[in-house]
Amino acid sequence: MQFVIEHLSKHFEKREVLRDINFTFTEGKIYGLLGRNGAGKTTLFNCLNRDIKTDGGQFFLEDNDARREVKAENIGYVLSTPTVPEFLTGREFLKFFLEINASSVQNLKTIDEYFDFMHIDPQDRDKLLKDYSHGMKNKMQMLVNIIANPEILLLDEPLTSLDVVVAEEMKQLLRSLKGGRITIFSTHIMDLALDLCDEIVLLHRGELEAVDRTNLGDQSFKDRILAALREEEDA
Repeated sequence: MQFVIEHLSKHFEKREVLRDINFTFTEGKIYGLLGRNGAGKTTLFNCLNRDIKTDGGQFFLEDNDARREVKAENIGYVLSTPTVPEFLTGREFLKFFLEINASSVQNLKTIDEYFDFMHIDPQDRDKLLKDYSHGMKNKMQMLVNIIANPEILLLDEPLTSLDVVVAEEMKQLLRSLKGGRITIFSTHIMDLALDLCDEIVLLHRGELEAVDRTNLGDQSFKDRILAALREEEDA
């Protein structure tokens, strides 16, 4: 399975944020979408999730040369700022999600098994979500997206503000779940992208560019990325 983007563009008034985006993502990999603050990473995700309308281009899934439309159920989107119904407890939220998605979700675990899977302590499961920490809200947001089992998972800087333990748990989880789906992980932190991701894709000057992984982790590799991103500032 591949996720193909062709000639995608988006502008806001006179500012062209995305300019003729062309890229093909392949299943089974975590792609690090690396770009400076304001480069358009969230705009790209919002276009792919159809939260905002594109100005041109298309995107689709491709299996053995057969194209199919990307539908809502094909995409999971984890926001940088978790959005959860804070008037519900963690257990109520998870139960509600499973009930309203009963026709499309294979519920293979009990609610407590799902909590165990996400390392959410028993004493926190019946607390109101408004009393959850940022990291715990992020875990809940991630959990419902994992249960939905989308073919494309968009992660908009989900680890940036997490403590070191929770961030490491989430990285291990993402690595274990990458098979059979396309994971696109947005970040502006290069070391995080290099640690987690199989492929690095730069978003700069409104375009996507794959980075050759030769000498991955060497200073020369980092220097190539920094040089490319500095071009945007110079421009």
